[in-house]
Amino acid sequence: MDRCEECEFGYDAVAAGEVPGRLGGLAARYAEALAGVADIRRRPAPAVWSALEYTCHVRDVLRVQRERLDLALRVDGPQFVPMGREELVVTGAYNRQDPGAVLEALGAAAEVLGAAFAALGPEQLARVGLYPWPQPVPRTLLWLGRHTVHEGEHHLMDVRRMTSR
Repeated sequence: MDRCEECEFGYDAVAAGEVPGRLGGLAARYAEALAGVADIRRRPAPAVWSALEYTCHVRDVLRVQRERLDLALRVDGPQFVPMGREELVVTGAYNRQDPGAVLEALGAAAEVLGAAFAALGPEQLARVGLYPWPQPVPRTLLWLGRHTVHEGEHHLMDVRRMTSR
């Protein structure tokens, strides 16, 4: 995946040096978007997550991507384990979590991951791991950073869609 047709995110449009800043700004953008949603726990349709569930998912994506980054820096050619995104919504009781705590944790995870990417040089960004989604494909750490930015921005779009409902 190098481009998302739904949100028009282009992976190549994000330079390596932009990844930390794009991640670091996510918490404020989510807080602003959530403020515009009347009921952040309401699912607009049975198969569509609530605004809070999307926000919890992004928080957890940031945490999982940090673990994957660390693994790829320690091990040559690691195989990343799927995060179980659909299961986590239920087992993590996303819709019962405190929104303020979720935003705080999202911000902390974004800062930690952003700082980790800021510390990487070209050789490290070129390291490869087997990424599990949508099917197992070898991906560089630069792609991992860009994909994480995409996840944050794509789901921010999902949350913003709920402001008009």
